[in-house]
Amino acid sequence: MDSRFTIRKMQREDVEEVYQIELLSFSAPWSKESLFYELEQNLFAKYLVVEFEGKVIGYCGLWVIMDDAQITNIAVHPDYRKMKIGEALLRFSIQLSKEMNAKRLSLEVRVSNHIAQSLYKKVGFLSGGIRKRYYTDNQEDALVMWVNLV
Repeated sequence: MDSRFTIRKMQREDVEEVYQIELLSFSAPWSKESLFYELEQNLFAKYLVVEFEGKVIGYCGLWVIMDDAQITNIAVHPDYRKMKIGEALLRFSIQLSKEMNAKRLSLEVRVSNHIAQSLYKKVGFLSGGIRKRYYTDNQEDALVMWVNLV
């Protein structure tokens, strides 16, 4: 990732830009209210953003509960994809999870999303199972992927 990009902790004022990325990235996006809740009320949640020239262009949310971490959502604005930003966010999230003493990091991904699965495999995630009819918009199955951090 280019050094002009910065990964930092998400702030309240970032929610609108993160929400716009949600709308552009997912068929069942999280609401602004959910993003505010995650940021301000969920004690287990950690949210990161990627900033470029004062604009939020990507984000990643994770929950760290005891020794388990889970990526809840990750996305990059369509105009900035294929620039290794998602990979940088994943690697940063892995490092953050390790620093918080998590032993494993998991996520769910649509079984049809082969591009994302390839990225997750590239940074060390393995397939761990299927969650049947996980996605509410079309009942698509989710592939559970995880990486050991120890």
